[in-house]
Amino acid sequence: MAPRSRPLSPHLQVYRFTLTMTMSIVHRITGIANYAGTVLLVAWLAAAALGEGPHAAMNAFFGSWFGQLVLFGYTWSLIHHMLGGLRHFVWDFIIAFDPAGREAIVRVHLALSILLTLGLWALFVWM
Repeated sequence: MAPRSRPLSPHLQVYRFTLTMTMSIVHRITGIANYAGTVLLVAWLAAAALGEGPHAAMNAFFGSWFGQLVLFGYTWSLIHHMLGGLRHFVWDFIIAFDPAGREAIVRVHLALSILLTLGLWALFVWM
């Protein structure tokens, strides 16, 4: 019996890399980052429960430039992941599912995630 010729599965060499594909990957990465950020949130709450010393140490870490960078990234990750979920919810209704619509909604998603993060930090941290 001769081996059957089966079609090959499409791979990255076949598809043009698009912003939609990138955002799909970033959505997965932000989902993982949200777990790490939530662990930091739990550590801060545990430090507050343990007393003034551990709480002051955690506040010193989150008050440092590196801690602020981590918190900023966590804020962006939460907002970006939430907006990605809303984008998929919109797509569930077959809205903006054509190539131009997909590209437009992804661009709006990216811009909104940055603007909302900057807005929240401007309102609650930098003022």
